[in-house]
Amino acid sequence: MKIKANTEVCIGAGMCVLTVPGVFDQSEDDGTVVVLESEPSASQEAAVRRAVQLCPSGALSVL
Repeated sequence: MKIKANTEVCIGAGMCVLTVPGVFDQSEDDGTVVVLESEPSASQEAAVRRAVQLCPSGALSVL
């Protein structure tokens, strides 16, 4: 699994950070998503998929 984040689409809602804080963070400059682990572990896969679903702007996807 690989995470793709589009910061141009991100609105900084922070749902990803609340769902998987070890994988996602937010930029201090504008609040957009920062991916800390672009290829998370298998044990994090379900939580990452949930974060992608919860993203209100659709800025996140998994490959």
